[in-house]
Parts: sequence; C-alpha cells; structure tokens
Amino acid sequence: MKLITKELEETFEKYPIGSQDGLGGRAKVIAKFFNPIGPGTWLITEADKLENGDYQMFGYCHLGDDEMAELGYVNLSQLEELQLPLGLSIERDLYMPKDCDLITAMQKTSIKPPNYMLEDYNKIVNSLNNSEKNNENLDYDY
Repeated sequence: MKLITKELEETFEKYPIGSQDGLGGRAKVIAKFFNPIGPGTWLITEADKLENGDYQMFGYCHLGDDEMAELGYVNLSQLEELQLPLGLSIERDLYMPKDCDLITAMQKTSIKPPNYMLEDYNKIVNSLNNSEKNNENLDYDY
C-alpha cells in the first residue's frame, strides 16, 4: 500500500508542523498509520515536506504500551522501511474519519488517552457544551 497520496500531500500542506500547537487532544488527525499484525499506531496531526522529498510528521506515537506512548516525530521513510513478517508493511487507515480529533481517534483505535490530555479535553468540551446550553436558554423577543 502506498502510504502517501496526492490528497494526503495537500492535507499535509494545510497542517505544517506547529500549526496545531496548544490544541492537545483537540488537534485534528490528518492521517493514521498502523501495523496490521501487531502493535504500532501513529496518529499524525502535522507534517512538513523535507528537501529530500521525505515527510517529517508529528503526532501521537503508540507502540503498544499506553505508558510509553508519546507525542513525537516520525519520518514517512521510517514507516515505509519497516519490514514486518509475512512480507507485510505499515498501512494507512483508509477509513479514519476526516474530521477526527486526537482523543476521538485514540478512542476509536482502543488507545487509552493520557490523563493530562483527557482532562484538558474534557474541560474544553464541557465548557463548550455549557456555552451551547446557555445559548439555547436565551429568550429572544423580536
């Protein structure tokens, strides 16, 4: 499977490294790569094309251990070079929703979000929900 498509390249251009700083669990996941036969999931939120044509990507890297998973960098070439048993290789999730944030992507992938990220996410989501409820209760007289 080809890990990068023209459409994904265009998406990468819209989300250069640093473009989602501070969003934490609300950062939009622009690509998901995974090991089809074992642990290894990369939820990519930002990417830059390098001079050599490779892509440096930033996102949540989970190699099978919730305690050791972290936000970090990986190059596309590193994922492409991984040799898995049975002649398999890293794949791109073709069914990842396009407007999926990092926490939702983790939950859909059975990854336990880190507490620090989940707490911030829940505070913001609850704040937004309360704001919407307050707006619903407004009585407009026109």
